[in-house]
Amino acid sequence: MNKNPEVDNWFENYDNPMKELVQAVREKILAADERIEETIKWQAPTFVYRGNLASFFPKSKKHASLMFHKGKFIQGDFPNLVGDGKEARSMKFTSFADLETKKDELSAIVVAWCDQQDSK
Repeated sequence: MNKNPEVDNWFENYDNPMKELVQAVREKILAADERIEETIKWQAPTFVYRGNLASFFPKSKKHASLMFHKGKFIQGDFPNLVGDGKEARSMKFTSFADLETKKDELSAIVVAWCDQQDSK
């Protein structure tokens, strides 16, 4: 798992009722594929591999929200990756139970992104 101390420090100062859920989503993403890394961009944890995969929306207080920067282009069937923007898609987690139901899809998104980036 490629945990970044800079992101650990960000979490130490993150004051939000969704903090534990956001942290759990972080861990699922990092565990999904050894190629994925994390950093702080746009004042939020961002997951990267040969480009930006996703960033948390840290101000959300009712769910954990990820914005997948190029989500439209990630190949695969991902029903919880939603939105109709030009490129971005989002995925939300309302609870630990919701994360549990979506964890396999989240992991598949991470692997699909890394595989696509390797094929370029």
